[in-house]
Amino acid sequence: MSRGNHETKNLNNLYGFKGEVCHKYDNKVYDLFNDMFQHMPLSHCINKKVFVTHGGLFAKDGVKLEDIRKVNRIKEPSDEGIMCECLWSDPCDQNGRHPSHRGVGVKFGPDVAERFCEDNGLKLVVRSHEVKPLGYEYQKGGKTLTIFSAPNYCDQMGNKGAFIRFKGADMEP
Repeated sequence: MSRGNHETKNLNNLYGFKGEVCHKYDNKVYDLFNDMFQHMPLSHCINKKVFVTHGGLFAKDGVKLEDIRKVNRIKEPSDEGIMCECLWSDPCDQNGRHPSHRGVGVKFGPDVAERFCEDNGLKLVVRSHEVKPLGYEYQKGGKTLTIFSAPNYCDQMGNKGAFIRFKGADMEP
């Protein structure tokens, strides 16, 4: 499991998680959840070939896996930087980087995903931050794959859910 953008105090409060936990349990349990969220990894690298994160890639080129490992994740995320972008960024099919409709993170194009994979010796970026009608969707260029596992999100989206399985040492999805 990776930390997502909802594993923060601000969004827990805004979307009702805090209220539900405090109603069913108490503030101490809520604080334990937040402590656990801050210890969750921002990303994973599987077999040195597949990068997995919740949101996406970065506002600048040259980010290495080691840079992500060095991020102090035991805190609430700021509105910019590697931690924020791991949680909030989204792919788009237009090359380059573009402002995100979310107000934080960036929209990154297939050229950005290709460079990130080349710079880090990777084959694929897998992320999950957006509902997709079929439950999954490749970004143009095929280097970024969105997997969304919740079918009919919020009982109103009508989307399918998906999961990914990698086969063999070559990590083919």
